[in-house]
Amino acid sequence: MNQLRDSLKKLGLSPNHIFQLVKDSISEDLAGGEDITSVATISSSQVSIADFTTRAAGVVSGLHVVAAVLEYCGVTHYEVLVDEGTKVAAGKVLITAQGNTQKILLAERTALNFLSHLSGISTLTNAWVAEVEGTKCQIRDTRKTTPGLRALEKFATRMGGATNHRLSLSEAALIKDNHIVVAGSITAAFTATKKMFPGKAIEVEVDSIDQLKEVIELKPDVILLDNMSVQLCHEAVAIAAGKVKLEASGGLTLENAKAYANTGVNYLAVGSLTHSAPALDIGLDFRKGK
Repeated sequence: MNQLRDSLKKLGLSPNHIFQLVKDSISEDLAGGEDITSVATISSSQVSIADFTTRAAGVVSGLHVVAAVLEYCGVTHYEVLVDEGTKVAAGKVLITAQGNTQKILLAERTALNFLSHLSGISTLTNAWVAEVEGTKCQIRDTRKTTPGLRALEKFATRMGGATNHRLSLSEAALIKDNHIVVAGSITAAFTATKKMFPGKAIEVEVDSIDQLKEVIELKPDVILLDNMSVQLCHEAVAIAAGKVKLEASGGLTLENAKAYANTGVNYLAVGSLTHSAPALDIGLDFRKGK
């Protein structure tokens, strides 16, 4: 367990958070009872070897979360065979586990839920990263994450090659249209934020070139270009002239990602990385006895 804790920390993940997620997930699966199918059909002394194997090609992440699930369920003999963020083909064995058969089956669905979901995010993210390869633009995730899974989902986007946007509302400020409406103006919203939180990064959302010109004078850390066309992003980059970093958001697709990246913006903010990524097909296969 200590070795797993160290591995999770090196990956930028909180061991306590991961262990609590695993505990809650297994508790949800058992619902106060036991795995009645496995208890009825498999001897409590049965020992097996099983492999977590990809059914489709992709970029895998969440392998150490699977390790946490296995350990929580009492399966301590396992081997993680590939690194987090590895691009693999279909049929690749990712993790091999050996132990009590009932315990492996208890771990199976929760482990696969985490692994397939996170690997799906990494795989989709990597596709976006590949689309903008050769430009200076980076792919960034958003806070459009599954409640309770933000740290893991943003870990998965990193494994896919993206750069994380803020992890929480307290990490940095993002002044959006609703803040501007309530505050009265962009300048008022920015000034108030800068005064109260002078050490925090501030990003400001704009939806027109006129707003962009106003915000550039305020010298924020980043300006978010909301739902602007490729042409307007070209104009924004020319006006900003490197004085401030620019991020395009809204209306982005894999098909137009390269066009937006080529405008010269620094980032593409892509919510679909986390809210719409399909799960990567991964299964657990028991080895047949000789």
